[in-house]
Amino acid sequence: MKFYWTRAARANIGCYAGFRAKFCAESAGGYTLRVFGASWFSVRIDGEFITEGPCRFPAAYPEYEELKISLGAGEHVLAARVHDEHVSTRLLAEMPPFFGAQLLDGAGKEIPLSFRTRELAYAPHFRRINPQLGWSEDCDLSAVPFFESPGFDDSAWEEAVPVTPEIGALSKARLGHIRPRAVDALKIGEGVLAENFGYENDDVPARFYLRYLNDETYPQEGIWLRYDLGKVRLFRFTAEIDAPAGTLFEIAYAETLQNGRVSPLITLSAGDSCNLDRYRLAEGKNSFGNLTPRGGRYAEIHILGDADKIRVRSVNFLERTYFGAPCGAFESGDELLDKIWRIGAETFRSCSEDALVDNPTRERGEWTGDVIGAGIEICNAAFGDMRMIRRGLVQAAQCAAEDGCVAGLCPGGVGYLSTYALQWVRASLKFFRMTGDREYFTWAFDAAKRNMRYFAENFTNAGCSRDVHWAFVDWGYVTNEGESDMGVNLHLHNALRAYVDWCEWMGDTKEKAFAEEFLGRVRAVIAAYLVKNAGEWEKIGMHRAVLALGEGFFEGQEAKDCVAYVKRHYLSCFPNDMSAPRLGAPDKNNPRLITPYFSHFAFPILWQAGEGDFVISQYKTCWGWLAAQDNTWLEVFDGRWSHCHQWSGCPTWQLSRYCLGLMPREDLAPRAFEYCKLPARGVEGTGKLPVAGGGTVEVRFGEDFAEYTPDVDITVYKNGVPCTVKAGESKMF
Repeated sequence: MKFYWTRAARANIGCYAGFRAKFCAESAGGYTLRVFGASWFSVRIDGEFITEGPCRFPAAYPEYEELKISLGAGEHVLAARVHDEHVSTRLLAEMPPFFGAQLLDGAGKEIPLSFRTRELAYAPHFRRINPQLGWSEDCDLSAVPFFESPGFDDSAWEEAVPVTPEIGALSKARLGHIRPRAVDALKIGEGVLAENFGYENDDVPARFYLRYLNDETYPQEGIWLRYDLGKVRLFRFTAEIDAPAGTLFEIAYAETLQNGRVSPLITLSAGDSCNLDRYRLAEGKNSFGNLTPRGGRYAEIHILGDADKIRVRSVNFLERTYFGAPCGAFESGDELLDKIWRIGAETFRSCSEDALVDNPTRERGEWTGDVIGAGIEICNAAFGDMRMIRRGLVQAAQCAAEDGCVAGLCPGGVGYLSTYALQWVRASLKFFRMTGDREYFTWAFDAAKRNMRYFAENFTNAGCSRDVHWAFVDWGYVTNEGESDMGVNLHLHNALRAYVDWCEWMGDTKEKAFAEEFLGRVRAVIAAYLVKNAGEWEKIGMHRAVLALGEGFFEGQEAKDCVAYVKRHYLSCFPNDMSAPRLGAPDKNNPRLITPYFSHFAFPILWQAGEGDFVISQYKTCWGWLAAQDNTWLEVFDGRWSHCHQWSGCPTWQLSRYCLGLMPREDLAPRAFEYCKLPARGVEGTGKLPVAGGGTVEVRFGEDFAEYTPDVDITVYKNGVPCTVKAGESKMF
């Protein structure tokens, strides 16, 4: 694939560029299109949207998108609109701009593409959305015609300049195609407006938010419209508006309404934010939209000009999400419980694009903890397509630090979290069991070796050094006294147990011996800490108690006491106790807190301890409170954080896993499951689970049974004994 940029724009960093290539399809039929570039781009053929991208990548491991398209015989035009963001974002590290495309006919023969190009009339570096993302758009539509149209005259454009980006060998992204999905948005307000804050470029988001809406004190200077998109999501807008030349159109986006209005400010951005785009309209009819998608639930449009001469013909919204409707299901007849399952699936959809991201508004970052925590489980239980999870695991390994620690955030704004690197080991084993992907499991072993050596080099008789990369155990977490954080040591213990199994599967006896010896040393450190603080549950703390119970450090009465303590702790915290401390910000550490994130670790242990009834009550109380706040899950149990974080969705996968009762075990055999049903009083109904490689299992379940009716042959292992269930057959367990 060849890559290009514009000659004029090479000296104008941050610019937008248009590309056009005319080509001839010799016959009607199927063709293969490959596209790739740095920063954001949108591709059309004959004016029709084809794709946008790129799929995020580390420079050493670039990946192009490959699409199968249909073309009629004759002349066509491939056009692209590309933005040189020229900053590092959560999606991509900063690199010189380029764009490339390759077209192949049905026989694999390449069709030459000769690009013409020019710089587009967007203001470069208008306002940064926030320090994690790129730039707000500021475009003069009178100077940017719809050049993607086949009939556009590009004779005044120049030939594109070949460039050679400093990237590794190209490969095809192992993902499905992301298709825009129309959003059924609801108009929730409109009226007239007047300015309140000047000048035009003085603090643009403040100027937007401070305008007078429907205030008769001032003469009207334009109109406004407000839309509710139903839930927080990633989306683009399109609009058709008739207006005089120079009319100013601004659109802002937000996850929530502030005092009933859309504020362009994004909370917890670690810097200034401006979630807003603006366009100067051309005379007459304007058909336009934003190039780069934005996150939020609400959109508010301000059009400044003569209201009598402005006509809004249409405003539409298109969601960017990888997944369609879930193929998994959970229906218990309990309206709240079923809603909680669905919100978890919908929040996951909102956080899925070319990667599983933390949030569609503030960051769009591929944090490893989001991929390997609740993410991998929800993906498996509700959707079945695990390619996005695989890609997240692979990129975390590709972006490992020089010291060997697997990345905790990548490929843009690469960061390292020791606890995420440890969870990556367990998640790799889990992914292998869910998918049977031997290629990944074999390939990732070298990264796992380097990862575990990093922790071995930072381990002493006191435990894991506090100098390791960011030891994130949970928001609000309060560490223990001493030279080593026992929360990190417990994550290390969990990772080493998984690593021992990994070494055994690989047949690496030497590495297994290293892992077992290291595991013994870690276990001794943790055991000494727990013996020293035996019975002092408040001092041990909820996080360390949960992790230690899960790692088998407590038995008999001590295990029962631990379970009782964890339950007491949950009941003492908000939103169980509405007077309890709130996690209002990342620096509000307090031992009397619970989070949706850590419940992903705590609740399975309670389920397995026979506390399914308690966990169900917590879903209804805590996630019931969340469900009343928004239609996607909040990041924590506090509305001042992000309103769309899929890591908060543990009830979705846990209801599917423990009530429907099947855990995929593709490592044992194709379409194999392990029976894992656990009791919860009064929870009964129907559900559905995806099968690796295609197919679903219909489930009818009660408190102490599950009946399976698959549409493909499956094998269910119960207590280690395999039982075949034929397609169309029903079998009770």
